[in-house]
Order: sequence, then structure tokens, then C-alpha cells
Amino acid sequence: MKVKLLRIYFGESDRFEGKFRSGTPAYHAVVECLHRNGISGATVFRGIEGYGVHSILHTASILRLSEDLPIVVEVVETEERLNPILPELLEIVKDELVLLMDAEVLMGHKFKEDV
Repeated sequence: MKVKLLRIYFGESDRFEGKFRSGTPAYHAVVECLHRNGISGATVFRGIEGYGVHSILHTASILRLSEDLPIVVEVVETEERLNPILPELLEIVKDELVLLMDAEVLMGHKFKEDV
């Protein structure tokens, strides 16, 4: 089954600054939006090391504690269900890196009957 793979990259310290729940971690605001809009599922990954456009290294090393580790929110969903909420998601993430890719589900509980 053809689906979309959505990935949104954050720093752990990124905050959502909107009308509601201002100051909430941005990744949490994204997950709440996805859940509220009936998206099948989302996973939040916390990285152990990484850097972004500003080339500042963030690491979970014991010798160098960081409070801004990389965070990735990943979603697999049909285009028909994902596209309508993209404007709301983009409003939450502002300038973060957002990737939307074509993917194919080979196995999976939710998509099993369609494969």
C-alpha cells in the first residue's frame, strides 16, 4: 500500500508558541495535533547525538551533558488522511526541518488488509 512518511526534526528545547498551550515542547504539540486529527500513530525518537544547520553538536555523552538533544517525530499515514492537517502542523513547527516522502507498507497491522 502506498503511504506517506512524515519526519519532523526538532531540538529538545524547541517550544510551541501558539494561542493554546504556549511553551509546550514542539514535538509534543505535533503529537497532540496528530492524535486530535485522527492520524493512526506517531513515534517520537530522541537522538543521542546530532547537529543541525548551526553546526552546534548536541550529545548525550556523560562527559558533555546536553539539554537540547535531537528529536524526530515520525508518522506513516495515507496521503488522504495526512494532507488535510499539514497546514496546522507547519504552523506548529515553523522553521524546523520537515520531510514528506513516498513510502510503501509491506507489513503492518493497520495496513494489512490493504497490502
